[in-house]
Parts: sequence; structure tokens; C-alpha cells
Amino acid sequence: MESKFDIIETDSVVVRFSGDSGDGMQLTGMQFTDTTAFLGKDLSTFPEFPAEIRAPAGTLAGVSGFQVNFGSKEIFTPGDQYDVLVAMNAAALENDLKNLKKGGIIITNTAGFDAKNLRLAEYPEGVNPLEDGSLDDYELYKIDVTRLTKDALKDMGLGNKEIERSKNMFVLGVLYWMFDQSPDYTINFINEKFTKNQIIADANIKALKAGVNYGETTEIFNTRFKISASNLPAGNYRSITGNHATAIALIAASEKSGLPLFLGSYPITPASDILHELSKYKEFNVRTFQAEDEISAVCSSIGASYGGSLAVTSTSGPGMSLKTEALGLALMLELPLVVINIQRGGPSTGLPTKTEQSDLLQAMYGRHGESPLPVVASESPADCFYTVYEACRIAAEHMTPVIVLNDGYIANGSEPWKYPTEDELTPINVHFTTTTNNEGGVFLSYKRDEKLVRPWVKPGVKGLEHRIGGLERENETGDISYEAENHEIMVKLRAAKIEKIADYIPLQIVDTGKENAKVCVLGWGSTYGAIKSVVLDLVKEGYDVAHIHLKYLNPFPKNLGELLNGFETILIPEMNNGQLIKVIRDKFLLPAIGLNKIKGLPFTTIEIREKILELLNK
Repeated sequence: MESKFDIIETDSVVVRFSGDSGDGMQLTGMQFTDTTAFLGKDLSTFPEFPAEIRAPAGTLAGVSGFQVNFGSKEIFTPGDQYDVLVAMNAAALENDLKNLKKGGIIITNTAGFDAKNLRLAEYPEGVNPLEDGSLDDYELYKIDVTRLTKDALKDMGLGNKEIERSKNMFVLGVLYWMFDQSPDYTINFINEKFTKNQIIADANIKALKAGVNYGETTEIFNTRFKISASNLPAGNYRSITGNHATAIALIAASEKSGLPLFLGSYPITPASDILHELSKYKEFNVRTFQAEDEISAVCSSIGASYGGSLAVTSTSGPGMSLKTEALGLALMLELPLVVINIQRGGPSTGLPTKTEQSDLLQAMYGRHGESPLPVVASESPADCFYTVYEACRIAAEHMTPVIVLNDGYIANGSEPWKYPTEDELTPINVHFTTTTNNEGGVFLSYKRDEKLVRPWVKPGVKGLEHRIGGLERENETGDISYEAENHEIMVKLRAAKIEKIADYIPLQIVDTGKENAKVCVLGWGSTYGAIKSVVLDLVKEGYDVAHIHLKYLNPFPKNLGELLNGFETILIPEMNNGQLIKVIRDKFLLPAIGLNKIKGLPFTTIEIREKILELLNK
């Protein structure tokens, strides 16, 4: 029997779920993503939602979106433009149509295009894009999702409100049919989520299956997609967000180091998921403390570190500002502390749900006095695991606070993660001093080893009594000292200890391309995916371009200056107004060129490609 629709075989597709913030687009997107990952496809996601808990329904400000790029090839970004746009109301269409490819598919819920919704979405009076021919360049499917969901659930005894909440499951069912994906993963999720409310579980499952059946039986669709599983390296995978990867990394570091884990935190978008996730793991000797404010949170973690725990505090930009004085204290005490900053748009409250690489200069220099600290940054959701684990190792082995810079894009985004086994993880060597280091004399609490690291002593060890505090310490003895020469010695020793960490981290490598290329794109953090995609394509096209990506921002890898000096031109894309570029110019005296974006959105590959080609053609 001949198919009534076209089967499109492709190696990747970008889908955007978009609707009112009460339409369940984040849940719908995550379920589609998890199913896609479960079926062996590579993917990258970008959740985007309003800052308000319940933004005005039907308005442009209230649009909540979830974007996923998935396929059989290696995926590095959520995609620049959509192949399929699901628009649950007029505001969603108005907000996202500009990013839909010409000829792309639009699936609409016609109930979201009544006169009220059109007015809220700021369409001119009497204009309805579903009826005026303005969408003729696209493959438009008009579905009364609300009515069809009500018809499917009419005999279940639920009210209109409960029924309407299931319309996202109907849409998800249609998408599962369109992409030939089984709904079984979502059915299992629904049954587990609503174990205590079987009627709601049954309603969601029925709506989901109704969407699948609608795709199968209706004759409106012209297109279905066929996408093979990805050729990812063999191993055990799971779909993971950056914040969940961070939580798992902290637990792994605790187990590997033998230290109990303590998180002192105050809820703040987009870091709160770390606190929520870790609170589930008390059986792994994890202690979470939701403090009354950011200052209490970091101070509780400093106390836990003094007591011998792997101590962590998590926050975002405004919280980092409040933690600054306590970070200076932790630096003076020379105690391990992992500080996780999920960056967002700033300054002040800024753009709390939008992404930005806003806090590098704050992490490098944002404390009074001479107070350098190690700084590391993750490049992707899965890499959050390895970067945070490495931050724990550096903190514990070098007796210092370490700042981790993630951002909202990768913290909330997800991708498949090939998770390691315990024996594949780098050891974390922790040593608590139990005997004196000064035979016949008073214990020397600031006497340093070959790493310039002072001893870590648990409180109460007989014979190792010593004083700590924020006042300057005398070299070796740790006594309070106001002596000028000693202060200069201690400032330089603390800085030298941080610089010496470069001896214990990997040398920098060229990620893509070759050394001494005409143009080197130097990135850090979540710009990795966009830069990687562009440079891979340009290298295949024969262009002389390379990509270096920094995980270690302070200290830099020892060979970074030598590598960078081999390139004719250095381009630094950043989601800020130029922060890494200032550090690179200062450290290496190189005339790097900036590419800056401060819109609360990640770079598109088009933006980076155009700038590289401009430089190559000079």
C-alpha cells in the first residue's frame, strides 16, 4: 500500500515546542528529549521560559519554549533554525516564527488563535495568521488540540481545567507519530509521576495515545520523518542536564575522596536544581542546608570545610556578590571550598531566566585585596560533571576555594551522557594531618608542602591546636601578624600557590583544526557547541581555522601562551561585553578580536561563521 505522506530521511531535525507558560512546554520538551535519547539519538536542548512564575497568559512575555536538535549525527547545539514549530497559541507563533526555516512545519492549536489570544499577541485587529495566507511558505497544520483533548477525555469525570492540562500530552503524541517514536517511555514516566492520582495518570496517557492515533488516522499530514539512531561510542548513556550532572559530580567526588558532602545554599534561579537534586541523596552521606540568605549559605560551607567535609555552595551572579566577603575569608583560611556559579543575565536581578557569561571578571578579580582563586568552566551539560568533579579535586588537594562558572544555557540544557565507572574517575587525594610538623615545638599551621599547601587539620586533634581567622597570618606559625614584610610574603605565597596549580592540570590542546592556523577561535564555557560546529564545517570546507576551548581559566594551562602566539588572528566569542578578551590581552599581550552577544541567548552558528569568514578574507 502506498504511503499517503512523504517520508523524510534526515540526519538531524530541530523541533521547537512553544506556548503559554502554563501549557507545559518544558515538560513536553523534556519528555520528547528523554524518549529521543532513550532511542539512541544524539541531541542538544535549549529550554527558554519567562522569569515570572506565572507570566501573563497569552502574551508575548508569557511565551515558554523548549528547543531540541536531535539526530543520527553528532549534535553540538540546539540548532539555529527550527524544522518544526509547535505553536500552542498566537503569541508563540508571533514570538518564534522568525526562527522557522522556510518550508518548515507549523503545528498549531487553533483554540489559541481566537480573538482574545490574537489581541494579546499584538496582532492587528482582524488579522489571523492562520487564515490570511501569510504562512503559505510553510507546511501549516491547524489542529484544534483543545477540543480533541476534551473529546478524548470527556467520559473520565474530570473538570475542564484538568482536561486542558492534558493537551500538551496530545501534542506530544502527534510528535511521537510524526517522528516514528514510541510513547512507552512517557507512559512509564506518567505512571511513576502520578502513582497517587491514577485518574490524572490515566487522563494524560489517554491524551498521549489520542495524539498518536490522530496522527495515524487523520489525513491532514503530508510529512513524517525517519531518523536513525546515532553512532555514539558504545557505552551506558543517560540524558542529563547540566545541573543534574553537577549534583552527581559532587556525590562522586565525595565518594572518591572519602569526604562527607555538605552543600550550603540559598535558592536562586538558575542554580536551585542543584540543591533540590542533592537533597534526595541523604543515604550517600550528603547533607544539604537551605540557609536564610547567601551569606549564611557560604559561611556554613566554610564551617563544614573546617570540620573536614567536602564543602560546596551554589548560586548565581547576585548571590556571588553577596558571598564575596566570605570568599575572602575562605581564601585567608586556605580551606577547600567549591563555589558553583550558574551565570545569568545581569547586573542586579537582570535577566534571571536568560543565559550570559556574565561573571568571569567577578570570579577573577571580584574580591578586595590580592585574592586570586582557581576558576574553571564547563562547556556542555555533560561536561558539567567532569568540570565540577575536577573543581572538587583541585579544592581538596590544593586547600583553596575554587569557582566553577556554568551558565543557564548548559545548566538547564541536556544531552546524552556516557557516564563513567568509578575506576575511570581521577583519584582525589585527601590528607588530614594528625601529627605535628614541628618536632619539639608548636604545630606550624601555615607551613607549606611542595605544592605550597598548608596542612588540613580536623578540629580537636590533640597537639595540633592552632588559630584561624580573617586577620593576616604569620608565615608558617599561623599567628596573627601585622608586620609589613610578612604581609607581602603571605600575599605572594597565596598567589604562588594558585599559579602552581598549573603544574597539576593538563596542557592546553587544539580542539579542532591545527596549530598555527590563520584564525584561532578561542572560547570558554557554553560557547563550545556553536564554535565546534562551525569550525568542524569550515575545516571540512578547506578553511585554515582552528578552535581552542578553555576549561581552566585561572591559572591558565602552562602552554597556552605559546599556543596562542602561533596563530595569525585570535577571535574570542563571548556572551558578554568582552571579559576573557581582557584577560588574554593582559596576560599575553595579544591583539585578540572580540565577538560579543548580550541578548540572554546563546550564539547561533551563523553568527560565528560570518565573523570567521570575515577574518579569513581580510
